[in-house]
Amino acid sequence: MYRMIENRIQRFFEKIPNQALMITGARQVGKTYVIRKYAREHFEYVIEINFIENQEAIGLFENAKSSDDILLRISTLTDVPLEKGRTLIFFDEIQECKEMVTAIKFLVEEGSFRYILSGSLLGVELKDIRSVPVGYMTVMEMYPMDFFEFCRANKVSEKVMEHLKECFTHRLPVDQMIHDKMMSLFQLYLIIGGMPAVVDTYIRTNNIRTVMEIQKGIIYSYIRDIAKYDPEEKLYLKEIFELIPSELNAKNKRFILKNLNENFKFSRYEHSFIWLKEAGVALPAYCAQEPVSPLVLSRSTNLFKLFASDVGLLASMYANGLQIKILQGEKDINFGAVYENATAQELKAHGFDLYYFQSKKQGELDFVIEQDGNIIPIEVKSGKTYARHRALDHVLNCGQYGISEAIVFCNENVQVKDGRIFYCPIYMVGFLQREAEQEELLYSIDLSVLQ
Repeated sequence: MYRMIENRIQRFFEKIPNQALMITGARQVGKTYVIRKYAREHFEYVIEINFIENQEAIGLFENAKSSDDILLRISTLTDVPLEKGRTLIFFDEIQECKEMVTAIKFLVEEGSFRYILSGSLLGVELKDIRSVPVGYMTVMEMYPMDFFEFCRANKVSEKVMEHLKECFTHRLPVDQMIHDKMMSLFQLYLIIGGMPAVVDTYIRTNNIRTVMEIQKGIIYSYIRDIAKYDPEEKLYLKEIFELIPSELNAKNKRFILKNLNENFKFSRYEHSFIWLKEAGVALPAYCAQEPVSPLVLSRSTNLFKLFASDVGLLASMYANGLQIKILQGEKDINFGAVYENATAQELKAHGFDLYYFQSKKQGELDFVIEQDGNIIPIEVKSGKTYARHRALDHVLNCGQYGISEAIVFCNENVQVKDGRIFYCPIYMVGFLQREAEQEELLYSIDLSVLQ
């Protein structure tokens, strides 16, 4: 299955020769798979050291005195040749051997080989590392498969994707037959989600029951990780994680601590939410008190929505058989929560920080994003009343915000109202990119007179 991060990995190795690469992300999003795939295609020799499968390797690297010492110890673990410029060394489950993160600086400085590191819970586990090798390591975050990767796995043709991109760019209606099929595929994505093992199982078997079993296994692995974390302080991590579906189903979808305990204060439990975020298990969207750039300056840290990192896992956490209801086309389902979660997941995967806007006077916007310095309000509508959006109208009509266009993601085909409101099929969220791709900006000064 193709993953977009493969292009980023290739650009890294082509353009940044003097750094290691670390790929982070939640468990089972496909980190090891894409690294192995890239390694096979671009290096003659690959050494892989997994610090969970090979526990003795952890002790082997303790107290190593130099890069030569580390490389010597690596050579005792493998029969793969260590040949300069031809060997890639891959450290997997690096969270189990934090010393290697610090030592990577010396290996990079030595310069004979290229290095990739990967692991889960890295945002949590690596915070207390004494010396993070700044300038010697690039970090990339990996997420579950987005909807377009899901389409590609289901063999949607490039010609169809190009048609959709053209319709999005030029605000043109999608061919109706294609639109109907894409909506069906998107609703399937709400059930399957983007965890590679789940997607692969569906493509091979088309068995939703089997898919649901694998999703339960992934959620169990997340809960197991949570249970291991700081058990003495009882941080309510498990309870917060399991509340995500019901909180998203609430009217305003905002996370309310009182649903855990009447006496909770956010300041006391903020680190629990940060843990879920850093582990890649949940995606917080913070309230922006004004829809103006930069959004971070008006961010409220104790008002937020909490989304699941994968919409398929979210659907599997509902106890009312949501998957079957979606497949049967039941009309009384509240799609709002899963539509918003899918949107948050897509925006995050494409580089956007997640914000929503709320004002007593103007109402609430589902999302606000910054793109090329502009603020774009976003509403997500799962029903027939998609053209009813008072908060969006208020914000567009407020001259002090200077907002020129808003997007309503819905079930309908492409429409534009008054040149300002872009009604867009929900499956097109992935066409939003944080910044337009630009050529390299090279600049130099002639300093010969100073030399």
